[in-house]
Amino acid sequence: MGDRLKYQLEEKHIPKHWYNIQADLPVAAPPVLHPGTRQPVGPDDLAPLFPMALIMQEVSAEREIEIPDPVRNIYRMWRPTPLFRARALERALDTPAKIFYKYEGVSPAGSHKPNTAIPQAFYNKEAGVKRLSTETGAGQWGSSLAFAGSLFGLDVTVYQVRVSYDQKPYRRALMETYGAHCLPSPSNTTDYGRKVLGERPDHPGSLGIAISEAVEIAAKDPQTKYALGSVLNHVLLHQSVIGMEAMEQLMMADAWPDIVIGCAGGGSNFAGIAFPFIGEALRGKAKKPRIVAVEPAACPSLTRGKYAYDFGDTGHMTPLSKMHTLGSSFTPPGFHAGGLRYHGMAPLVSHLKELGELEAVAYGQRGCFDAAIKFARCEGIVPAPESTHAIKAAVEEALRCKRDGKQETILFNLSGHGHFDMGAYIDYFAGKIEDVAYDERELARAMADLPQVAAE
Repeated sequence: MGDRLKYQLEEKHIPKHWYNIQADLPVAAPPVLHPGTRQPVGPDDLAPLFPMALIMQEVSAEREIEIPDPVRNIYRMWRPTPLFRARALERALDTPAKIFYKYEGVSPAGSHKPNTAIPQAFYNKEAGVKRLSTETGAGQWGSSLAFAGSLFGLDVTVYQVRVSYDQKPYRRALMETYGAHCLPSPSNTTDYGRKVLGERPDHPGSLGIAISEAVEIAAKDPQTKYALGSVLNHVLLHQSVIGMEAMEQLMMADAWPDIVIGCAGGGSNFAGIAFPFIGEALRGKAKKPRIVAVEPAACPSLTRGKYAYDFGDTGHMTPLSKMHTLGSSFTPPGFHAGGLRYHGMAPLVSHLKELGELEAVAYGQRGCFDAAIKFARCEGIVPAPESTHAIKAAVEEALRCKRDGKQETILFNLSGHGHFDMGAYIDYFAGKIEDVAYDERELARAMADLPQVAAE
């Protein structure tokens, strides 16, 4: 009915610092291990892949890390992002709950991913790097890094998971518009890609395989560095602007959340909305909300995976991190939320789940799209397939409030729009969206192959 409430900050309220939850952890996260020696990695071990500024952010325990002025100036293109109260959705659900959502789809690339793509490109440019290589699933990260590369004059090569490369041609076109070179993964351009194709020519690809290809390219060329759109500590750090802005906007609404929700694949948008709220509670400054990570039932790392040391890629080129994992060789089925098709979860998200600071749920894609359609018809925004999972959880929590007669405040992160993912909606209306299941035998094989680490 066109009466949603919008809470918009001014440009001067763009955060001047990123928030680093490592400063407030009651127990430090387990160390990252070298893939060869199985000893904790040092900055020099990561230098072939990342510029030193990002490496130091990765290992930092400082609570606040200053956002460089050039990065903040580019953030002004879309930040601060709006916070909405979904009053029409509340009425449609007939719930006493108040539902707020932070909308990250207003960025040029249409998602939260430029929050980290811009600083990563900035620090690489400062270090004299000429080229960046990366992977992408649905294409939100690839298009965001392509956008950032265009602003800083960096060449960008993106390995896109084959099934998403075929499903989402407009994401590919967006990357190319920004000047990036986009390749389907597995590809014939890397040793590891050729190995995978030699064993299975029709391989649908996975984020783990695409990471291996991008890492291989960076490791072989001193002028190329690797950029990752999720999982790593510095990526989650950069996304903290989401939650910090949301706190100020909720104060404008005279509200504080009882529940904070985000979809979770690698963990970046979830951490962006959730970590600042967790940090406030850990420091005793605010009541801790329930923190809910929502993942796809077809790739359930938090709800089904094992908390163990594992490789971040399928080719075992990356360091070993302790995380919730389905096994680095696990290939999820080709459901539409390509950005959530990753075998592992961010180590910091995994660690906080082990500490009891957050909970996780998993939903099938059919129910998520049902919720997305209801949301779009009430709020006017067509969400990305990944974001439908957060909407589904918010709807379920609002319906619980209705059953229980509770007037709770729900906040979720709407991490991106679905304008480049309309093929998924075409399939939905054609009745082709189904709750695909992963192969239990393949999962068992992948879990059996987890590396043996004495530190565990």
